[in-house]
Amino acid sequence: MVTVARHLGPLPRLGTVRHLGPNWYAAIMGTAAVATAGARLPLHLPGLRTLCTAVWALSLVLLLVLLGARVRHWTHHGDQARAHLLDPAMAPFYGCLSMALLAVGGGAVTVGRDWIGVGAAVALDAVLFVAGTAIGLAAAVAVPYLMAVRHRVEPSQATPVWLLPLVAPMVSAALGPLLVPHLPPGQAQETLLLACVAMFGLSLLGTLLMLPLVFARLITGGPLPLALTPTLFLVLGPLGQSTTAVGAFADVAPGVVPAPYGEGFGMLAVLYGVPVMGFALLWFGLATAHVVRARRHGMRFSMTWWAFTFPVGTCVTGAEALARHTGLVVYDGLAVGLYAVLVGAWAVAAVSTTRGLLSGALLAAPRTISVVPRPVTGRTTSGAVH
Repeated sequence: MVTVARHLGPLPRLGTVRHLGPNWYAAIMGTAAVATAGARLPLHLPGLRTLCTAVWALSLVLLLVLLGARVRHWTHHGDQARAHLLDPAMAPFYGCLSMALLAVGGGAVTVGRDWIGVGAAVALDAVLFVAGTAIGLAAAVAVPYLMAVRHRVEPSQATPVWLLPLVAPMVSAALGPLLVPHLPPGQAQETLLLACVAMFGLSLLGTLLMLPLVFARLITGGPLPLALTPTLFLVLGPLGQSTTAVGAFADVAPGVVPAPYGEGFGMLAVLYGVPVMGFALLWFGLATAHVVRARRHGMRFSMTWWAFTFPVGTCVTGAEALARHTGLVVYDGLAVGLYAVLVGAWAVAAVSTTRGLLSGALLAAPRTISVVPRPVTGRTTSGAVH
């Protein structure tokens, strides 16, 4: 029997934060993604950038509110907070704290500067980047360590959620180059850029170690439980974000690193980004098919639906990067199409989350349900099923 936790059911007391987990940072990540991805679209729609800036401001407000709530959670419900760290289903979401900080910080330089000024935007991004990167690197080490020595997980429990702490350094790698032009030329700029390249490498290799476990679980163990099916979209995160990262390296590398490495990053952006984006589209189709199936079988809204937002947003920015470095209109079209999916998914998740908060359902104690694995069939050497 496989058990999964779902945040459903009545809320004993409206406003309680006892069961407020780190998975809530995903809502901030998705909101910031709508802002930053929309700002670089090859569209010149009146008011689009202003709307993106307003969405970024919303993500900043949500970040501050959630950080305050999480401080209260740790202060008054420390036992529950420690239990989250020891829960293999919840601990990986601590990577979302890092990515929320980084996403809001990157949005400050991308669109927030229109309202708060370049100086304030850079300062805010610098603070959030340092904090988010430190937390992300810590999570990338601590969560796998806990999984190995405390959680005692089984291969049959593998889900895309396990990727979250490993993806966080990739977000740092993709957003760090935004700060490079604001540093003194020379050692400072080159150090930050190469540090981002190093985080790209550690996150990519970590993902390549973890992803086969997730795929093998999906193929041999059957579809994920309905509530966890949206997490299949989390696989798009490292794919789209790494494509975004190599594009960002190519944007700032000339003049920062000596030749021929500066030009080499431009080649990497295309030679790496094109095949990885191809695989991302393959996975997008596979994940969509699973979600359609789960919906037909009664999948209801839960916080896992936010997996439809930030990972898709990384594919939008990845497609935008490929459009810049290849000059191909097809990637412009891909970015626009994926952005439409992102906005639609964000709207559904935001409305459903608001409704769940008002009703109290989303902050209720988790309810554990049992899921029976699909029956296993055997085949004889002649191919007959028995």
